[in-house]
Amino acid sequence: MRALLARPVPAVMGILNVTPESFSDGGDFVAPELARAHAARMIADGADIIDIGAESTRPYGSTPVSAEQELQRLRPVLDAVAALGTPVSIDSMKAEVVAYALDHGASIANDVWGLQRDPAMADVVAARGAPVIVMHNRDAADPAIDIVADIDAFFERSLDIASRAGIARENIVLDPGIGFGKTPQQSMITLARLGAFAHFGLPILVGASRKRFISTVVPSEPKQRLGGSIAAHLMAMQNGARIIRAHDVADTAQALKVAHAIRASSEDPT
Repeated sequence: MRALLARPVPAVMGILNVTPESFSDGGDFVAPELARAHAARMIADGADIIDIGAESTRPYGSTPVSAEQELQRLRPVLDAVAALGTPVSIDSMKAEVVAYALDHGASIANDVWGLQRDPAMADVVAARGAPVIVMHNRDAADPAIDIVADIDAFFERSLDIASRAGIARENIVLDPGIGFGKTPQQSMITLARLGAFAHFGLPILVGASRKRFISTVVPSEPKQRLGGSIAAHLMAMQNGARIIRAHDVADTAQALKVAHAIRASSEDPT
């Protein structure tokens, strides 16, 4: 993880949903052979991390599943994807699922409730010495709040939980949770003010891929939001993001590299 974050271009995290109900690709990669093939394709396209999720965490319309259901979806896929040799993160809010994944090939925990939903999560991560992505979330959006202040306070609580559990600070990545517990406008404000979280001194991950806020600017279905996703991710890069989580890996990786090359050329005195 540290080597990826030390590079001048943000790392790309490729999304692998092995769920029937994810908002943009539900059911596409449930079969283990399709999941492995898609992971291999994303790696060839430039993914530095593969993020596997076996339960939809979309804010609207998702149906909670049990830990056992989640594990039934995950078990046939995880070993095969981990064997591809690229770091794997486990996208789950359940400590039991994260523990299994970290013991069977995953190396990063990605908790969409930032260590604040499952009380066992922090201890599971700490015991394995794994990096953890701490994402901001809310049970419901509130258009009246200062969303940046809310995210900041949430991160403070998560970091306190992490510290008390013994998670090394250098193993923590912050994710402001674009689209989670936020109005579309608040998601855009969060992207525009990403630099407000720089004071934590921790890497920031942004996942704006195919998110609903894009359709409030340009009406579109999830798979029609590539341009908006790239625009959001380039803004995130400009504002300090070090990891970009995306469905469309090849296009995203190309955009980030070209943006970096342009910025680097402007700094070249020749």
